[in-house]
Amino acid sequence: MKRLFVLATAVLIAAAGGLAPTASARTNAPFCGITWGSLPKANPDYTTAPITNLRAGRHECWDRLVVDLDAPPPDVPAAGSGYDVRYVDQVTEDASGDPVPLAGGAFIQVVVHAPTHDIDNGEPTYNPPDELHAVNVSRFSTFRQVAIVSDFEGVSTIGLGVRARLPFRVFVLAGPGSGSRLVIDVAHRW
Repeated sequence: MKRLFVLATAVLIAAAGGLAPTASARTNAPFCGITWGSLPKANPDYTTAPITNLRAGRHECWDRLVVDLDAPPPDVPAAGSGYDVRYVDQVTEDASGDPVPLAGGAFIQVVVHAPTHDIDNGEPTYNPPDELHAVNVSRFSTFRQVAIVSDFEGVSTIGLGVRARLPFRVFVLAGPGSGSRLVIDVAHRW
């Protein structure tokens, strides 16, 4: 009788999916709980306020690119921090269509609806010494290269070379000061 009870209990536990997740269920969980995907992300807002800085950071689960803008976040009236961020076969310059060489196994084109210069006087507001290596990402897990590609008719393009096509997210934060930050996070893996 005891043997029959143990067998019946084992069958019921197995039918209910067990008491704990199986090894395959644990390995199918997304890396760091990331569910972002790799499809394009966009916000159509525009601004004449310029880009003032580019910087990057390493996190436990992703690498982060930050574009500082001298514009308030998009929820402020008359503001704008628009963007179009997507994987492309090759990043190209806006005016010429010339390809931009980038390191990495996949390429993200970051189009920011803001210039890298002051529209009133034409002076650069962000001008790194080496536009093809605008941010040092030499020890990053996912990023391979960050390049300022072009600033054409008030729209700036940034090329981001990454290790492989990986999930990414894009969002805008307030600050520093009265400006805003466009943030692009790319996961270390799926």
